[in-house]
Amino acid sequence: MKLIRYGYPGQEKIGVQISGVNYDVSALGGDYNEKFFDENGLERLEEFVKANENELLPVPEGTRIGSPIARPSKILCIGLNYRDHAEETKAQIPSEPILFMKSTTSLSGPNDDIIIPRNSTKTDWEVEFGVVISKKASYVKEGDALDYVAGYVLHNDVSEREFQLERGGTWDKGKGCDTFAPIGPFLATQEEIADINNVRLWLKVNGQTYQEGSTRNLIFSVPFIISYISQFMTLLPGDVISTGTPAGVGLGFNPPIYLKPGDVVELGADGLGTSRQVVKAYQG
Repeated sequence: MKLIRYGYPGQEKIGVQISGVNYDVSALGGDYNEKFFDENGLERLEEFVKANENELLPVPEGTRIGSPIARPSKILCIGLNYRDHAEETKAQIPSEPILFMKSTTSLSGPNDDIIIPRNSTKTDWEVEFGVVISKKASYVKEGDALDYVAGYVLHNDVSEREFQLERGGTWDKGKGCDTFAPIGPFLATQEEIADINNVRLWLKVNGQTYQEGSTRNLIFSVPFIISYISQFMTLLPGDVISTGTPAGVGLGFNPPIYLKPGDVVELGADGLGTSRQVVKAYQG
């Protein structure tokens, strides 16, 4: 299945995408959140869709698509998880996953604007393959890790490089700004992705391709990452893990290339759809 949420920010309703068409399933009740995944929501949703497949109403064209999941308890990210990306940023290849968090307030819809933060001059892009957790996970064995996965999402890990790398402390302050986590357009459940170890990723800015990669080049695999993180904290249903970005980020060019107002960022991944964000300056 492909899960969507649609409507104005903060007022999203739940839906599904079938053969490229978005349908409303809000009569099921609730939201795609921790409670939904924890209470076998995917099974209930599948049964609901089958029972009502001839009566589902399409979502009106032009309706805003939100993040396919409601605000999770955590958005966790793995840094430098592609060798070519580590090399372009002149960073050492990590011996263990580099873990950081994005604030949950950075969550936005797949086609919402990216807002350049106040005083930012180095806002950057990162296309990533994201994982959504289906049930509480603590001290998970690598061989069992995929049993804890609800599905997968496209994620743009937008980053402010000065805040991240030049302002001291951890990376988080350059990762968690508002609008810095566009996710979607949909959550693809596990059976939708034939091989998570061979998913092609790409990203363009103003029509020019900057990133082209594949999850086959991950340094640390999806099951390893899930198991690894669960050794340090409990993962909750609906949590998002973003697995890293391939080479081609703005920071990696000489001189670096950063986003400016009016730029258009487009990205996609096999089986996860595409998203598009217009870059705007902070107002306020």
